[in-house]
Amino acid sequence: MPSDVLAFDFLHRALALCLLTLVLGGCGAEVAGGAAAVGAAQAEQAKQAKAQQDQVASKFKAAQEAGVARAASASE
Repeated sequence: MPSDVLAFDFLHRALALCLLTLVLGGCGAEVAGGAAAVGAAQAEQAKQAKAQQDQVASKFKAAQEAGVARAASASE
């Protein structure tokens, strides 16, 4: 084989490898960005769930105290 053909073949393979690396790297960046967005959304959902849990617990405590107060006034 002439050396020109070998040089072209090497250049062709090197270019293909570089393009493949860029394409796969782009996919990885997209996946990482998507994962970060999902993580942020889940963190916001967890924060909202915690606030809702605190609100329900507060209402439950208020209802329990009102029941105790009614029971105390009924026994008088």
